[in-house]
Order: sequence, then C-alpha cells, then structure tokens
Amino acid sequence: MAAALGWGALAASSLVIGALLSFARRWSKRQIGAVLAFGAGALISAVSFELAEEGIAVGGAGVTGAGLGAGALTYFLLDRELERRSQGEGGIGLALGAFLDGIPEQLVLGINLAAGQGVGVSLLVAIFVSNLPESMGSAEEMRKSGASRGKILRLWLAVAAICTLATVAGYLLADGASGDFKAAIDGFAAGALLVMLIDSMIPEAREDAGRSAGLVTVLGFALAAALSSLS
Repeated sequence: MAAALGWGALAASSLVIGALLSFARRWSKRQIGAVLAFGAGALISAVSFELAEEGIAVGGAGVTGAGLGAGALTYFLLDRELERRSQGEGGIGLALGAFLDGIPEQLVLGINLAAGQGVGVSLLVAIFVSNLPESMGSAEEMRKSGASRGKILRLWLAVAAICTLATVAGYLLADGASGDFKAAIDGFAAGALLVMLIDSMIPEAREDAGRSAGLVTVLGFALAAALSSLS
C-alpha cells in the first residue's frame, strides 16, 4: 500500500505544481495549449495500451466494453451537471473537471500495482502532464476572480489528496479481485478519458495552440507509447 500511496502522490502532485506555476509567471494561451496537446497525446496512448488493451487481456472484450460505456456515460452526465453548477465560478469548473478525470486514472494505477504489473509509465506520464494545464488554467481564472493564492493552493492540495487516495482505493479494491473486475475498471477509465479528450482537452488545445496542436499531440503520443513499450 505504501507504493500505491507514493506513486499516487507523484501522479497527483502535478495538480499542485500547475497551480504553483501559475503563480510564478503569466503563461500564454499558446503555451497552455501546447501542454494540453502533449497531454492529450499521452492520454490517447494510455487509453490504447494501458487501459483498453490490458482490460481485454485480463477480462475480455465484453467486460471491458461494458466498463467503457459506463465510464463514458458517467463522465458525460457528471461533467454536464458540474458545468451547469459551476458557471461563473472562476476556475472552479476546471478544478472539478480535474477531480473527475483524476479518480478513474488513479484507480487504475492502484489496480496495476496490486496486480503486480508495476507502474504503467505511459499512464503515469499522461496523468502527470494532463493535470498541469487544468490546474494552471483554473488557478489563473480563480486569481482573476479575486481568490487568494492561499485559497487556490488549498483547493488544489485537497484535489491532489483525494486523487492520491483513489490510487490507494484502487490498490485495496484490486487485492484478490477477479480479472473481470479489473477489466471493467480499465474500461471505465478509458471511457471517461475518451469523452473528456473529445469534449474538453483536444478542442481547448486546438483553440489555444493553433495548428501546431496536432503535431504536439503526436509527439505526446509517441513519447508515451515508447515509454509504455519499455515498461
């Protein structure tokens, strides 16, 4: 469990790092967009090689597909509700989105550790990199709306702590769990992430980074895929 706590904290730490980076200087939309695009590419690799592929391997396509559909619908419905509730709240919506994205991602980290598969490097990189622009953008918006640095930092510390605990929860749930359960969780995370990528991350990357977003996305995918093949 100590390993799950440590790796979970490492993955979630980028949420706090992103907030701190927003305090350090002003980042252009193009820079934020480039980070989003790179993270999107890394997440596509993680969904392909460390979620869908592994889910099918341990539990079959049927169970993984059911989890995929459940994850997609859950994210879609919760994200729509969060967007409605957080309108005009200056960055709170992005924070809630990061929380919603982070839970299934970090559950899978814990499950992989419990299964003795070690840490999926491409998934770890994808989580770390994709967290940065969410927390940077949210912290910037909250600061513009008048929130103090202390309040912003406390918010992101809380989100990071909950995401870290999700890794521990995944580890405990997977201890002795069946292959079908692990496949369902892999599929759930993959479905949630795919909806998030198409609804939010990729459109924002294209809008902020312009035409170069596609090239940076490929770079993120290639690096994460290479790391996955080595792990």
